[in-house]
Amino acid sequence: MCGIVGYIGDSEKKSILLEGLKELEYRGYDSAGLAVLSNDRLEVFKTQGKLENLKSELKNKEFLNFGVSIAHTRWATHGKPSSANAHPHFTENLALVHNGIIENYASLKKELESKGHAFLSQTDTEVIAHLLEETLKSEGDLLKAFEKSISLLKGSYAILMLHKRAKESLFYAKSSSPLIVGKGKEGVFFASSLSVLAPKVDQFVILEENSVGRISLENFKDLKHIENMKDYAFEDKDYSKGNFRNYLEKEIYEQHSSLLECLEGRLEALSVYCEIDPEFLENVNEITLCSCGSSYHASLASVYLFERLAKIRARAILASEYRYANFKSNPNELFIAISQSGETADTLEALKLAKAQGLKTISLCNAPFSMMSRISDHTLLIRAGVERSVASTKAFSSQVMLLWLLSVYLGKQLGTISKEEERIQAKNMLNSVNAMKVEPKLHEKIKRLSKRYLHGHGFFYIGRDVFYPLALEGALKLKEISYLHAEGYASAEMKHGPIALVDSNLFTIALLSKHLLFDKTKSNIEELSARDSTICVLSSEILEIADDFIQLEESESYMEEFFRMNLAMQLLALEIAMRLNHDVDHPRNLAKSVTVE
Repeated sequence: MCGIVGYIGDSEKKSILLEGLKELEYRGYDSAGLAVLSNDRLEVFKTQGKLENLKSELKNKEFLNFGVSIAHTRWATHGKPSSANAHPHFTENLALVHNGIIENYASLKKELESKGHAFLSQTDTEVIAHLLEETLKSEGDLLKAFEKSISLLKGSYAILMLHKRAKESLFYAKSSSPLIVGKGKEGVFFASSLSVLAPKVDQFVILEENSVGRISLENFKDLKHIENMKDYAFEDKDYSKGNFRNYLEKEIYEQHSSLLECLEGRLEALSVYCEIDPEFLENVNEITLCSCGSSYHASLASVYLFERLAKIRARAILASEYRYANFKSNPNELFIAISQSGETADTLEALKLAKAQGLKTISLCNAPFSMMSRISDHTLLIRAGVERSVASTKAFSSQVMLLWLLSVYLGKQLGTISKEEERIQAKNMLNSVNAMKVEPKLHEKIKRLSKRYLHGHGFFYIGRDVFYPLALEGALKLKEISYLHAEGYASAEMKHGPIALVDSNLFTIALLSKHLLFDKTKSNIEELSARDSTICVLSSEILEIADDFIQLEESESYMEEFFRMNLAMQLLALEIAMRLNHDVDHPRNLAKSVTVE
């Protein structure tokens, strides 16, 4: 969600801060701003909308001398998107940026207002600035006043603050929200994502939970409460769109290579391997998969695989529900937390709860230095590479692939899957990787077909078995980038209510598997067709009643069909959204990394 950048040093600060914000742009935002303290002068600039607006505001500005600086991209939680609500928030002497949610801001604000403080925004963050100003009236030491102010906050936060009384330092506080600090030739850098620091630092530190402190150029290496100093060699990768129209299209096309990367070292000579020590999996008799969004759909799909292949009880639970439902656990339960960023707030808190209950834990994520990877017993990296587009494509596909592999590996360790079945599943995985190559003819057909699906009152995505979670994901992808209403359903659920919505203006995207429940799904499609829904079938088997038909290549397994359908649905959502002239890389109201509850 919100992105933070900070810099201490002699280099020109505007370019460093704007480059950092550009790197965080993919996370989603509605406003941006920065503050620079240099030559005894504090300057703050804030704009609503795209980062280009902030660049225009700063067109004639340069900050060349030594100074401290902070910047922020905001995704609205408290208060509408506006320049007034944008960060940094400031008083006469200080400015600060904040990612997270202050849960007790209302009571703090009321108390501060009673003491004469006037607020200019609707945000929870501005309360922190005024709280520090108030604390400084009774506590002269700036760091102690900052620490005391932070101790009064309830909620999650990553905070960077600069103050006129500390012209060579930045103050930080971190609780349940990512914040990283690094040092390079040009100075000290802060960011909420390692990708911002990677090209600029020789060393970095992932700030510890509940840490509060002050950093300057001189004390970077000396702060005892900052641990896990690591050298980091930055691998320069091409993150440009190249010849693609947008990052989403590029990432759809990259899935074949990202899946190969996911399986590297884990699939050899049709045998399945995993970084998890077999002893860790001994006596496991139940699996809980916990996640949000597209990761939850990957979890739902894997439940069928764990049950079917590993012969073990499995359940998928939304992380936001797991935290408060008091689900019963057992000593032999394996808890798998799934998050692309490894920082998703609800999933992270659910993982902490599972750890507190003594469960064995595994994290599936795309970020090796994420908080989830640091606190779980084991981490499996999906190796999907960078996803710039907010809508998940590579990450979802890699999550499903890795969970599939884990289900086979677990079955192998528990003795519930034969060597021959392992070989069959390994071959199916390789076939599924190849199924994710985008064929130009398929893309062109979907591009032509998409013009029919721009109007109407909604979409039903339907499928059975493992294709039900895939239907949920297909509907989510369309909603995210086209802003058209879509719902995913288990095919047989149509007659239990949703079919009341069906008419000629209702589109149905039907996932018709040749290998799983073909006749049952076909019957459900016929029920919708009989009530005049416009039917688009995705299948290798021709269905005469379909109004539109996206014919897929023959598949040797239902999971190969799964990946072929996944690819086709991603392309369909992309083309519909582009015909509607939407920004598919940065959909409205959405954030890539949801770091607040």
